[in-house]
Amino acid sequence: MTGIAPNGVEATDLSHVPVRDFNLRSAFALAFSDVSPIVGIYSVFGIGLVAAGPAFFWAFPVVLLGQLAVTGVFGDLVSRWPFQGSVYAWARELFGARFGWFTNWAYSWGLTIAMASVALAAAQFLGPALGLNNLNQTETSLLGVGVLLFGSIANMIGSKFLKGLLYISMTAELISSIGIGATLLIFHRVHSFSILFSGAGTGHGAGWLTGAFLVVIAYVGFSFVGFESAGSIAEEVKEARRVLPKAITLSLLAAGLLVMLATLGLLLSVPDLGAVLAGKDANPIATTLEARLGSAMGRVLLVMLTIGFTASGIAVQAAVSRAIWASARVRELPAAGFLSKLSGPERLPRNVIGVTFVISSIVLFIHNPKVFTLLISASTAGFFLSYALPVVGAAITRLMGRWTPGPVSMGRIGTAVTYLAAIWIVAETVNIAWPRNAYGVWYLNWGIVLATVVLGVIGGAVSAWVFRRDGAALSSPLTPAIVDAEGE
Repeated sequence: MTGIAPNGVEATDLSHVPVRDFNLRSAFALAFSDVSPIVGIYSVFGIGLVAAGPAFFWAFPVVLLGQLAVTGVFGDLVSRWPFQGSVYAWARELFGARFGWFTNWAYSWGLTIAMASVALAAAQFLGPALGLNNLNQTETSLLGVGVLLFGSIANMIGSKFLKGLLYISMTAELISSIGIGATLLIFHRVHSFSILFSGAGTGHGAGWLTGAFLVVIAYVGFSFVGFESAGSIAEEVKEARRVLPKAITLSLLAAGLLVMLATLGLLLSVPDLGAVLAGKDANPIATTLEARLGSAMGRVLLVMLTIGFTASGIAVQAAVSRAIWASARVRELPAAGFLSKLSGPERLPRNVIGVTFVISSIVLFIHNPKVFTLLISASTAGFFLSYALPVVGAAITRLMGRWTPGPVSMGRIGTAVTYLAAIWIVAETVNIAWPRNAYGVWYLNWGIVLATVVLGVIGGAVSAWVFRRDGAALSSPLTPAIVDAEGE
């Protein structure tokens, strides 16, 4: 099939066309690895238990239902517009090039910084797993660079190697999540299910719901992201319009249910809840696993966490590299010629992958905890703004009566689910950004708000330059070259 790509190159010039080498299973594996049940469990369990008591467990189904509504909207959007870059492409098609550009600006910075944070976490678990228990900050950062380098090489080599790693990671996470949750529930449960309704003194009634519980919903919300990554590789997926809505929703549903199963097993098997609630046990997951399953589980946990965080970082880089490439393809970024180049037999955006590796590596050597916290705030802001913009855009489009569904859609419930998703994502974004006194310093408590303002100001300046009157940016709708048997 021939056609014209956004850069004016005929579709038969395959150097500008991504290779379709993913299917439902591999797209699911990418999104599942990005969400990562192991990462979700470890990131939330201790914080949630201290913040809201054992009843923090109910934050998981609340957030899961809200985010599933978002996946429904994303499924409708990707079925209509199966283009590289997911949220960027959808926002662009909904309300034009500038709306898409700002979505991508938030998304790209959010994910690039997230790459550094997950690589650092992986390094902190990899060191002890290798017997390196006394690494200083610089040594840990260097190990983190090694994790980033491994992930970047995996993304550059090709889809076969990448998919193999993702399948290994997915299998490990499935076995560990189901194994830990089921084993603890069946053989090592020491607490009654009634503790799931205890706030353990963290608040009562409406006060608990509007205080401690909202805090946990914010943390769980940040753990239940990444499912859109399947849509970021849309032009590399066979039968993308029909496959990707399933991959996006199923990846979150599977990861969410596994997180809930493992969390339930851990909660009902914690040896000393009082010690955790008092802050005396800083790592209740490791304590529980070692007490119930033996000391060898400590090393196994470190290995599983290393695999989970590394795979999540690889998936994040795959997603962000496609989003940046997609924007460069239509000349919306500085150095667009360099960033839009595809190379290798599988025509991958290796230049972009290299750039994200360099930026994330630099972030790893920011050892000032306050500055690093602000950067993490920027990452959080980027994630949720980039989710909110296309979801709200989709709701407005439906409200105006301008929505036309793709081959796969939510059907009659689509409008109601889209409105629900818009309300949810806006409320959750406000909840996450709300300035709570968590750090003791005002600018850290307001970090997400400040990061949003700073990113917005800088983005506004860059956008003004990119879309200047004599600039090369293309404002026409995306019409990427698609060459596959389905003719999508």
